Amino acid sequence: MFCRGSRGSEWRGRAAGGPSGRGDRRGSGGARAAYSGLVSDLAAVLRANGMRLTPQRRRVVDALARLGHATPDAVAAEVGADGGSPLAASTIYRALEALEELGLVAHTHLDHRAPTFHLAGHADHIHLVCLGCHTIDEVPVEVAAEFVAGMAAARGFRADITHMAVHGWCSSCGGPQ
Repeated sequence: MFCRGSRGSEWRGRAAGGPSGRGDRRGSGGARAAYSGLVSDLAAVLRANGMRLTPQRRRVVDALARLGHATPDAVAAEVGADGGSPLAASTIYRALEALEELGLVAHTHLDHRAPTFHLAGHADHIHLVCLGCHTIDEVPVEVAAEFVAGMAAARGFRADITHMAVHGWCSSCGGPQ
């Protein structure tokens, strides 16, 4: 229902919560076009669970769609810049929590600060966070299939790696030698 299509190079090289704290601005027209079809689906899921797509929730979802990965503070800044009245931090956190409980929004911990949220309507992925330039790349969970199978075989542990962030250095930064 919330499929955005394939996630190619258009997602690479986006900073999330880096020095600007603004999240990863998506310039992809394809992602925006796909998002426009999601709003009625979001409203239907909320209604089916006895909730509404309030103006506040809509503004939070719109901000996440524009930012991609964003902390609640980045969502608040984006909502404050959309021309409407500012929303209280508690309203933003409640909206994110309600949307996450319904599986419409997901979060991960990309660093030691606040969680980073994104719309959950796309394929599961692992976040690759560059320690040098703070860009975030995404790879499909299948990349780690051997790792997950090894943990299951060795420890009987069934890992949910969709919440995973791997820190290291991108090919541009190279990292320490």
